[in-house]
Amino acid sequence: MTLHSGTDTIQPVTTVRDLGVHLDSQLSMQTHISKTTQTCFFHLRRLRQVRRLLGRDVTANLVSAFVLSRLDYGNALLAGLSFSTIASLQRVINAAVRLVYGLRSRDHVTAAAIELHWLPIEVRIEYKLCLLVHLAINSTGRAPLYISSLLQSVLALPDRHTILRSATKSDLQVPRTRLKFKERAFSVAAPERRTICHCACVPLLTLTHLSGD
Repeated sequence: MTLHSGTDTIQPVTTVRDLGVHLDSQLSMQTHISKTTQTCFFHLRRLRQVRRLLGRDVTANLVSAFVLSRLDYGNALLAGLSFSTIASLQRVINAAVRLVYGLRSRDHVTAAAIELHWLPIEVRIEYKLCLLVHLAINSTGRAPLYISSLLQSVLALPDRHTILRSATKSDLQVPRTRLKFKERAFSVAAPERRTICHCACVPLLTLTHLSGD
């Protein structure tokens, strides 16, 4: 199917780029993940060429600026995806840790990643969701209306706050859905994370956990 606007012909495509995020027709995010992985490994290869001239701290800062920042950009859109889908992003983090510490390809990276304060990719996504929720409900004016309007406190539900223990914990209403795909929506995924962890630790955390500083 094509669209005609004056003398222009608009052809359908399978993937579009919006604000730096690649969206495919199935919203599988596989194209975005693939592009991000390719870009991150490109920067890691370039940094590896000058690694001997840099100290560990400088290398870690450069990795944070050129690699981890790309992993964190728009990563809330990856909520609900299987680990097999986002596994390549975790491999980027593993490769980055090995670069900073000069580890071999078969060396374990868990201890080194903890020392660097670099979170695994799944936790980075969870953290971003919790951070967005915290800004939406606790920081007036710091979250756009199109985000805060997707969240509803249990206390705001009519005739339910008197019988739900969750109302005393400031939980958010999790919309019901029968579709696995819809569970990835921010209006569902974010309240679920809020219910699990209550995001009590978010005000105590800093954005440096996301950048790896």
